[in-house]
Amino acid sequence: MSRTRHNWTKEQILDIYNTPLMELLYNAATIHRKHHDPNTVQVSTLLSIKTGGCPEDCGYCPQAARYHTNIEGNDLMTVQQVKAQALRAKSSGSSRVCMGAAWRNVKDGEEFDQVLEMVRTINKLDMEVCCTLGMITENQAQRLAEAGLYAYNHNLDSSEEYYKEVISTRGYEDRLETIDNVRKTNVTVCSGGIIGMGEKEEDRAGMLVALSTLNPQPESVPINALVAVEGTPLEDQKPVSIWDMVRMVATTRIVMPETQVRLSAGRTEMTREGQAMCFFAGANSIFAGDKLLTTPNPDVNADMEMFKLLGLNPQKPFIKKMQPETVEAQDSQYQSLGEKPKWSRPEHSIERNEEAKLKAKALK
Repeated sequence: MSRTRHNWTKEQILDIYNTPLMELLYNAATIHRKHHDPNTVQVSTLLSIKTGGCPEDCGYCPQAARYHTNIEGNDLMTVQQVKAQALRAKSSGSSRVCMGAAWRNVKDGEEFDQVLEMVRTINKLDMEVCCTLGMITENQAQRLAEAGLYAYNHNLDSSEEYYKEVISTRGYEDRLETIDNVRKTNVTVCSGGIIGMGEKEEDRAGMLVALSTLNPQPESVPINALVAVEGTPLEDQKPVSIWDMVRMVATTRIVMPETQVRLSAGRTEMTREGQAMCFFAGANSIFAGDKLLTTPNPDVNADMEMFKLLGLNPQKPFIKKMQPETVEAQDSQYQSLGEKPKWSRPEHSIERNEEAKLKAKALK
């Protein structure tokens, strides 16, 4: 019988976050061992299937079309290209492939049909398939589920309050609505955020309140450390300390005991010792491969050496939930509705985002 709580308050989470470190680590590790194998870590591969040109103004993102970041954009990959990358990932120990497209939201049509075929193809390779494609409707979520999608990623990024300081082109409620649409299917939810964007500890706690009070809680929560990219509004942010990452991982583990906590962006800045502390504190998933969408990531061979050193084993696929069945396109119950949903566009502007946009215009 699960005793997962869904009524955490910001004050309670802040108290956990600020617990003396050794006590915090012990408490998190104890909870981690009750719900997970402490010597098993899932290895996932993140694949950018469509890079750059995004219309959003997220202050951390080098894929935003309005900023000048020297990111090389590419059109949507083919199904064959994605299959080749998935096979490569599987041979190097990954049990999950996460496909990311730099879209504001999914649009019905040929490109989405192509993504559905990618999902079918990877699921047939007996790998967990995750997608992060922006906002989606309930019908689009059902179509992804039919194709065999295992998880959908849609990060909250930060607290609702601080979100407005980072992004002005979409609302926090759109994030929650997309998660709700995914929950109407059998697809699991992956949702987390980024620390090191200039937020306060209260904002980190606020994000964990928003995630932990969802019922059910997300099956997967990525904790990212900001990778400050030149040309983005957050280019001058100093790297977050390893102690902040350890505290964030441990706190996430305590308030969401059954969730897979993902050590995501920013691992290149972490020593093996720092990563080991994160695993001890409850992180049980990493992204492998030389890039996380567009930012650097440790080499997969270096990760496997670290696993050997720490006595960690890669997690097999479908341990937490059964493999979904794939329904072929011609047998699908859910067809394209040609939807054009009105996702929100808040009317405020963010000074540093506007400055980065003007700077980019001057460089063009």
